[in-house]
Amino acid sequence: MRKTKVFTFLKIFLLPHNPSLTRPRPFKAYSFVPFSPLAMLDPTILTIGGIVLGIAIIERILERWGVIDLVDQFAKVMRFILPVTFYSALIYFFATFMF
Repeated sequence: MRKTKVFTFLKIFLLPHNPSLTRPRPFKAYSFVPFSPLAMLDPTILTIGGIVLGIAIIERILERWGVIDLVDQFAKVMRFILPVTFYSALIYFFATFMF
């Protein structure tokens, strides 16, 4: 029959701490991402803005063509979509932008 080895808690987890002989040099890291205006060019927000701008341009073109009933339908839909899109993009921006 084999003999079972016994390890105590102190032998396993509380090993003596040997401090290293060399001390790491301190370094300073700077990040300019929160201060850069290029950091705000998030592709998601730019895509949403492009879609909204495209719909507004289509609405103006339809107005010039004289299709007023279709323009009124666009206006009714955009009256709801624009605020929802704006506040959603604002919440997304502040949720993902690291300060």
